[in-house]
Amino acid sequence: MDVTSWSASLPILLAALVFGYLLGSIPFGFIITRSAGLGDVRKIGSGNIGATNVLRTGRKGLAALTLLLDALKGTAAVLLASSYGPDAAVAAGLGAFLGHLFPVWLGFKGGKGVATYLGILIALAWSAALVFAVAWLLVAFITRYSSLAALVAAICVPIALFVSGQLLPAQLFTLLSLLVFWKHRANIVRLLQGNESRIGARG
Repeated sequence: MDVTSWSASLPILLAALVFGYLLGSIPFGFIITRSAGLGDVRKIGSGNIGATNVLRTGRKGLAALTLLLDALKGTAAVLLASSYGPDAAVAAGLGAFLGHLFPVWLGFKGGKGVATYLGILIALAWSAALVFAVAWLLVAFITRYSSLAALVAAICVPIALFVSGQLLPAQLFTLLSLLVFWKHRANIVRLLQGNESRIGARG
């Protein structure tokens, strides 16, 4: 469906945003750990519902599953909305990210969005997803700080998108990267103080 005017596109964009939000707000880390009999993942480690905190339960398989599903909900939101045009795909991606950060089901207290960020990126600009992956893996391997790896990758992605001329995704990921930094503000303080938890540390 081609959107030819703002008045015609607004309902579609709002619908894509809401759809993305509802899909993104599914708290897979919370659901998976509860289903595995591990209790409330928000009561261990950082209190986050993402894969890094799930890993602090000592269950690597559950952490990997959380990572996969949190990424896939971002990818699915974008791909399903993309049939209504690139603007709708971007709106759904933004909605999915906001849904993960602020899920209605958990009192608007969600994760930090890194896996969902990557899932959206894979669907919108897969080449930039490679940039994200290389940056994250390199920093994580050297420092074993998941948070630092995410922050460095979140800087690299908008730059890569702007350089490659992908302006609409670049604008979206500039906003998403700013939100990633905002959600990691406590991690940034701990990194500066030298007491940030490293990858694999138990909760």
